[in-house]
Amino acid sequence: MSDKLLLVSCCAPCSVGVIEDLKKKNIDFTVLFYNPNIRPENEYIHRLNENRRICELYGVPFVSLEYEPDVWQKATKGLENEPEKGKRCDICFYLRLKRAAEYAKTNGFTRISSVLGISRWKDFDQVCQAGKKVEQEVGVPYDNTNWRKEGRLERSEKLAKELKLYRQTYCGCKPKNKP
Repeated sequence: MSDKLLLVSCCAPCSVGVIEDLKKKNIDFTVLFYNPNIRPENEYIHRLNENRRICELYGVPFVSLEYEPDVWQKATKGLENEPEKGKRCDICFYLRLKRAAEYAKTNGFTRISSVLGISRWKDFDQVCQAGKKVEQEVGVPYDNTNWRKEGRLERSEKLAKELKLYRQTYCGCKPKNKP
C-alpha cells in the first residue's frame, strides 16, 4: 500500500503553505475539513469555501465532512469559559482528529496530520497529544510534523495575503460577542 496522507485543515490561511509544500514534494494527500466547533454557521460556510478554493487552486483533493455543531457543543459542555489552550481545546482537537482518523481508516489513508497547531495561538504539543491518543484508539498513525518549522508559517501568511484569503479573527469557538 502506498503512503496516503489525510491533512486536517482548520482554515485556508493556516493550510495554504502546507498544501503548497506537500504538493511540491509530490506527497499523495487529501485535505479534510471537519470543524464542528466553528460558529456561527455562515462563518463555517465561509471557511469551508475558502478551503475548497485553495484546494482547487493547487489541484488537491478536498473532502468536507458533515457540519455537526451539536456534537461539538455536547462534548465541550461546561467548558465554555475555558481559556485558549485550555481543556476545551483538548476535547476539540481530540474530537476533530478522531473523526478524521475514522474517515482515514475507512477510506484507505495510511496516516493523518493536521494544521491545527500551526497558529501561534495554538499549543502544538496539545494538538499532538490529541493526535497520539487518537492514533492509539483508531489505529491510524498521526504524523506530528511541526508545520510552523522550515518557514511554513511565514509562507502561509505570505500566501494568504497574496491570494487575499479570508482571515478570521477567532479560531471557531463561539466568541462571547458572536451570536
